[in-house]
Amino acid sequence: MPIDVERALSAEPVSTRITWGHKDVQLYHLGLGAGVPATDLRELRYTLESRLHVLPSFATVAGGGMGVVGALSAPGIDVDLAAVLHGGQRVETHRPVPVGGSATQTSSVAAVYDKGKAAVIVLRSEAADEDGPLWTSEAQMFVKGEGGFGGDRGPSSGSGTPERAPDREVRRSVREDQALLYRLSGDWNPLHADPDFAALAGFDRPILHGLCSYGMVLKAVVDTVLGGDVTRVRSYSTRFAGIVFPGETLRVRMWTESDGGNGGDGGGDPKGAGGAGRVLLSVTAVERDDAPVLTDAVVAHS
Repeated sequence: MPIDVERALSAEPVSTRITWGHKDVQLYHLGLGAGVPATDLRELRYTLESRLHVLPSFATVAGGGMGVVGALSAPGIDVDLAAVLHGGQRVETHRPVPVGGSATQTSSVAAVYDKGKAAVIVLRSEAADEDGPLWTSEAQMFVKGEGGFGGDRGPSSGSGTPERAPDREVRRSVREDQALLYRLSGDWNPLHADPDFAALAGFDRPILHGLCSYGMVLKAVVDTVLGGDVTRVRSYSTRFAGIVFPGETLRVRMWTESDGGNGGDGGGDPKGAGGAGRVLLSVTAVERDDAPVLTDAVVAHS
């Protein structure tokens, strides 16, 4: 069997040194569509070095963004990368991500689940600098054809979104060139740039990186619900449910909950927007009859 679960889980973690600076952060934010309008003070927080703050989702690309995916080469893992899909992502921040710095990133296989016709490999990456832990990132990699080995099925999927109307709804346009810009942050997969390669994969044109959609949605939540304060984000998790094509529009529906479990007020400022709670999300592609993009998406905040 290509996946030796016991060997993969017992393997020593792999540590690498990563560094980043303000240019890496600015490039990442621009790849998410930040900077429009260019002189808007709210956008300059993402693009101008003298005002810069860092979206926590930057953790997925810091140092080239290969820490978690690199764990696919761990002992006991021998899979065809063509059969691997990025099924889900979670980032937890332990303190605000600095504009520039260096850290030790440690990656390992945290779990392997048996989904019947497929396996799900949970790859965990933890980053820490001299002051302590910075973030923990987990990627769920769906490997087609590698299930059926009698293992644990793993936790069930999230609870979805409330039946009531969303407290907020925004739209975010994906530029035609956005995948070309985003890939400069480290994901060079030709699926997101080369039409011929995309055709071989079954798409009529290149698709947007799932982690680009992931970052775009977090920015929308920060700007809409959290008053532009990235330091309030504690964790952000989602399941990738569908693709996005450059040029499309994301519809982002948001339901707010306080730590006490109360929902938003259905309009205006959500209850608990100034305190700790969660934002539940549904993200769809407007031009394709609201085809699902992100599901089971949750931003926990202070």
